[in-house]
Amino acid sequence: MFSRLARTTLMSLTFAAIANAQVQDTINKKSTLLTGKDAILLAAFTIGTAVVAPIDMRVANRLQDSSTQASRFLNRGATGFRLLGDPGSFAAATGLYLIGRSDGNRRVQALGLHSLESIIFADVLGGSIKLLVGRQRPYVDTKNPFSFQLWRGFRGDKFRSFPSGHTITSFAFASAVTRETQFWWPHSAWYVGTAFYGGASLVGLSRIFNNQHWASDVMAGAAIGTLVGLKVVKYTHSHPGNRIDNTLIKGKRSSQIQANPILFSIQF
Repeated sequence: MFSRLARTTLMSLTFAAIANAQVQDTINKKSTLLTGKDAILLAAFTIGTAVVAPIDMRVANRLQDSSTQASRFLNRGATGFRLLGDPGSFAAATGLYLIGRSDGNRRVQALGLHSLESIIFADVLGGSIKLLVGRQRPYVDTKNPFSFQLWRGFRGDKFRSFPSGHTITSFAFASAVTRETQFWWPHSAWYVGTAFYGGASLVGLSRIFNNQHWASDVMAGAAIGTLVGLKVVKYTHSHPGNRIDNTLIKGKRSSQIQANPILFSIQF
């Protein structure tokens, strides 16, 4: 029953691996904001969304089966991951910034601030798309996954299915954290990325289980969140004198402090 969901999760983690590889290649290098590798990542997500879309209805119907919905374990898990995605991601990013600000640790401040920026920018973009495309949520009619209508999102939340906002938030946080930590530990992408992108994927799956989104909504949300997170961190480090960082990041310069692995492990 969960084979299709497993494939969806695997696709998300595969695209996360592509993103991690991109980080390995470009970290500590100044380059243009948009590159050919970005186009490859976008194409991978686009293909993934197109592949998932035809099975939207089947996935929705399987997960709304009475026996599946009766599972207390799955219901509790879905609720937990939904909260982890939002407001969990926003709270975690805010907490990281405040922790860094309290002791003047610029690296922790940057980690929190850039994660927050990624979440905000990605949510604004995703929210705009929701209003524009007006896709009907699956709880309205699980047998009609292709109900789109231009500008219908303004008519109410039930027409704001595409893309998944919780998935956008969680993947924006995951991609920003994964990329930002490369400036601390260059070889941490695989284990940090696996943990955070894996958690973000489960957030997306919880939204399908709760009948709030189609599988393709989740895939599109993962794309938006990942790409925005990567671009925000890349821009801020390519423009170290940007106004937001200069205003909000205070304390010793990174060259004056040492990374604290114990503190880092507690915070994550």
